[in-house]
Amino acid sequence: MRSEEGERELRPVGLSGDRQHGVLALLSAATMIGSVGLAAGGTAGALLGSELAGTGAAGLPPGLLVIGSAIGALLISWQAGRGHRGRGLMLGYLLGVAGAAVVIMAAAERNMPLLLVGSTVLGVANSAIFLTRYAAMEAGDESTRGRALGRIFFATAIGAVLSPTLLGPSGALAEAIGLPALTGLYLIAIVAFGISALLFAVALNPRVPWFGKSAVVLSRNHAGRPPGITALVGALRGPRARSAFIALITTNFIMVGLMAIAPVDMMGHEQGLEMIGAIIALHVAGMFGPSPITGYLVDRFGPVAIVVLGHALLFISGLAGALVHDHSVLMMTGHLVILGVGWNCGVIGGSTLLAGSVPDEMRPHTEGIGEVVMGLSAAVAAPAAAVIAAFRDYQSCSVLVCVVAVSALIFVHRSRQRVEVRV
Repeated sequence: MRSEEGERELRPVGLSGDRQHGVLALLSAATMIGSVGLAAGGTAGALLGSELAGTGAAGLPPGLLVIGSAIGALLISWQAGRGHRGRGLMLGYLLGVAGAAVVIMAAAERNMPLLLVGSTVLGVANSAIFLTRYAAMEAGDESTRGRALGRIFFATAIGAVLSPTLLGPSGALAEAIGLPALTGLYLIAIVAFGISALLFAVALNPRVPWFGKSAVVLSRNHAGRPPGITALVGALRGPRARSAFIALITTNFIMVGLMAIAPVDMMGHEQGLEMIGAIIALHVAGMFGPSPITGYLVDRFGPVAIVVLGHALLFISGLAGALVHDHSVLMMTGHLVILGVGWNCGVIGGSTLLAGSVPDEMRPHTEGIGEVVMGLSAAVAAPAAAVIAAFRDYQSCSVLVCVVAVSALIFVHRSRQRVEVRV
């Protein structure tokens, strides 16, 4: 098996100086603007499902959004493997525009099946937003990938935090032009995704001043021939790749599982909507805000160390959640902020570890698979947490978080020992 040093020789040399900063600036801008449309599928989608088909249908649009995101991840990574990463990301945003338009039509006509179709297509844009982090890593070299990824996640934070706050103003705009109020965020999504797609379209033309500097990264061809299934499976069975997948799966499983029931639990303990919203906003800030620091720590200490740190924080968060018997605002806030920071470390560390665990020609395909398994873990976590909370309580879910986090730490530690022995 290749040593870690041998694998690094397969990596392309990153950009340097002004070109690297220019590429990262463009990717950050596209991600920040595109992230403003994130709340359309999550917040507005659930509300629209409930309005059109009752409370029991509220989870259908977000659920199909996850499926669309998984399909989009495979589509975009396939394009990246053929040397068309920028085209794949642009296509993802354009499909997001189309999906948002279909949802607006569905809401206007009160057509639930059409809403589900639109939500699925809209999910492709979500995968474009989060897969941009791998494009950012291509702009850097081995020593700066963590910081490049952290910069993209920080850009995501700006749009993700802003997006839900536009629910009221965008609803007033929608009503002013004769559309249902809940379509307002989808109007915002059309504009946000459309601008991001335009940025990628401009960046793919090397003759365009400044923007064209990104073409070398967005059109980088990773291989003359796509890797065979056998070779890909063999690479993914390596200890580093498996550790990366476990990190991404468990990190998303824990975060989505707890956040699926935390707002409901707080409401059941008579916390007001404004207080719940403020606590969740702090949680989202914890998810994305520390990204520049986390990226620096990945470059300084290595991705495995940050994965371990992330799961240690997730364990602490689970322990705090298990002790929140009085549901004090301070205790609940600390619990969910630590949960967000743990997710940040787990995803940034796991993504960087995944990018460095396979030969270069397999990276785009591996990235897509990583995004799919994260989505699947989220799809399992939310209903599982709801069932546990219904039959037991929130504290039981938090105890499960501790068990999952410790199990992941043990697995990563053993995998690291195997790598050291083989190298």
